[in-house]
Amino acid sequence: MLRASLRQELFFMKRIFLYIVFFLPLLLPAQTVISIKIDGTINPVAAAYIHRSLERAVSEKAVCLLIHLNTPGGLLKSTRLIVGDLLESRIPVIVYVSPPGAHAGSAGVFITLAADIAAMAPGTNIGAAHPVNMQGGLDSIMNSKATNDAAAFIRTIAEYRKRNLIWAEEAVRQSVAITAKEALEKNIIDFITPNDRELLNLADGKSITRDSATVVLHTRGATIETLEMGFTEKMLDLISDPDVAYILLMLGLFGLVFELFNPGIIFPGIIGFISLILAFYALNTMPVNYAGLALIVFGVVLLLLEVKVTSHGMLAIGGITALAIGSLMLIRPVSTLEFVRISRALIVSSVAVSACFFLFIIGMGLKAQRAKPVTGVEGMMGETGEAIDSLQPGGRVRVHGETWNAVSVSGNINKGEKVRVVEVKDLTLCVENIHSNI
Repeated sequence: MLRASLRQELFFMKRIFLYIVFFLPLLLPAQTVISIKIDGTINPVAAAYIHRSLERAVSEKAVCLLIHLNTPGGLLKSTRLIVGDLLESRIPVIVYVSPPGAHAGSAGVFITLAADIAAMAPGTNIGAAHPVNMQGGLDSIMNSKATNDAAAFIRTIAEYRKRNLIWAEEAVRQSVAITAKEALEKNIIDFITPNDRELLNLADGKSITRDSATVVLHTRGATIETLEMGFTEKMLDLISDPDVAYILLMLGLFGLVFELFNPGIIFPGIIGFISLILAFYALNTMPVNYAGLALIVFGVVLLLLEVKVTSHGMLAIGGITALAIGSLMLIRPVSTLEFVRISRALIVSSVAVSACFFLFIIGMGLKAQRAKPVTGVEGMMGETGEAIDSLQPGGRVRVHGETWNAVSVSGNINKGEKVRVVEVKDLTLCVENIHSNI
């Protein structure tokens, strides 16, 4: 009896254990992963977006934040803000360089290294690969200081996350770039995975240290909640692109100039003013060289003078030169590691369009304003006609096939003689005999 009772109790306990194993996960709250995407340059808008996403993930008690990263680089100032947020985050952060073909360049290297878990999709690469600075550049001393500072910064990140310090510094100093497979071998990333779900499965059970405490990730089967940029963030991110900011600057100048030459149209002035405000917002987030901005304004002034002052093309040449040099100097990164520049093709095309705009369109407008009126009362000045009556001194004349009352200002004029209009008073023509001046 005792053995039978013991067997029943063991069987009952075994069933309870199985129930717990199979049904307890269903009773626990579902784990959530907040997922965001950074696809473009790193700028203040991207930094604010990541900061907001971290706060949202904390407030929703998400298991982690998943950042899909594809960037050629960006501003070091914004990068420092993002790295600071990742290192101080209260929840784990996973940075995933994806999709295939994506790249984590320059600023993207710092952000990837700063993640608790770094992963890459097959067919992606990572590395500084900063472009040669073609817009003003830095002197060797300033560039050396900036590079040393960035190298120390990336070493600090790599040491904190226990990643490859040697490669991290090479990424800054030598602009090396490697594939996903090489990054895994060099302890730059933790995983190579083709999709989000597999990445979360691989990260499941990984221990993350937070304030001397260890947190174990439970990401297997977690719900992925995508957090998109808001409309305002998308718009500000768009205009924060150097090319877009430059276009807005030129469009703003065109709009205001067109309004000044054609008062009352209003629409070009409104568009120009809004464009300038947006351009100044975007330029305020970039390393702007104000000497370049001054040259652009000076170039516009010279082109305006060209259509008003006879300089035989000298003002136009000066204006185009100032506009081109100013455009090349407008954006001046504080370091060659920063991926912030205006497309040279855009600069060349914009300068050409600007020159045509001022020299041809505005020039033709001024020419039209100065042209002699050909219609209305003013159009009668200097026209010739024929006396229908003898003007002694009043009578009638025919001008442009129309009959007008007229008064002679050159003595009596016989019927049929040719006359010239010299003045118009109250719809009465003042005429003179054409032969009177011969």
